Amino acid sequence: MSTDTIRISEIFGPTIQGEGALIGLPTVFVRTGGCDYRCSWCDSLHAVDSAFRDQWMPMSVEAIWQEVTRLSGNRPLTVSLSGGNPAIQPLGPLIELGHSEGYRFALETQGSVARNWFRDLDVLVLSPKPPSSGMQTDWGEIDDCLRLSAGGPEIALKIVVFDDVDYAFAREVGQRYPDIPLYLQPGNHTPPPPEDDDARIDIDGAMDRMQWLVEKVTADQWFAPRVLPQLHVLLWGNKRGV
Repeated sequence: MSTDTIRISEIFGPTIQGEGALIGLPTVFVRTGGCDYRCSWCDSLHAVDSAFRDQWMPMSVEAIWQEVTRLSGNRPLTVSLSGGNPAIQPLGPLIELGHSEGYRFALETQGSVARNWFRDLDVLVLSPKPPSSGMQTDWGEIDDCLRLSAGGPEIALKIVVFDDVDYAFAREVGQRYPDIPLYLQPGNHTPPPPEDDDARIDIDGAMDRMQWLVEKVTADQWFAPRVLPQLHVLLWGNKRGV
């Protein structure tokens, strides 16, 4: 793929941001294809697994932007750059073009790849993956992400928590970066298979995990993080494009 194109898994919206620092905010999503991680509980395998590469489209910045403005009715809003890991794609020119038309850009990444264009974002969410993911965080790379984005976007941390080990990991992240807003969310323990976006979600289980996490934080008198659900999962289950 040339540097003039970006691998796109899907573009959809406007809908609401379902999680993290911008939860509830009207958003158009640009989901890129490809990831340098393979988390055990990934809920977007259709944008991660190379078996689905034939469904990813190499698109020019102009073609992507035409679709974003069509979906948004040419009314500026927040564009969420997601994946996969969007940091492995050349997104700088897209951000520059969108800013020239009054749009804002938020990007979420595990922090495994640092880019100079992070500084041009409006919001950067770093989401180091906890032990349950099976992945190992490179803290030096996280620090590089922070260094390259210094003086630019609002920055937040988001940790997915499935169990006590993940919770301990989240506490360590909070201690490592005490000055950065931290968001916790219970993990989706019934992620969809890539070929079935209508797979049933265990809503009762999701709410039980949310309650467990809230009670854990309050019992420990750990008052720094915000604990939030995956709102889109509660509203639409595993359905894509919402």
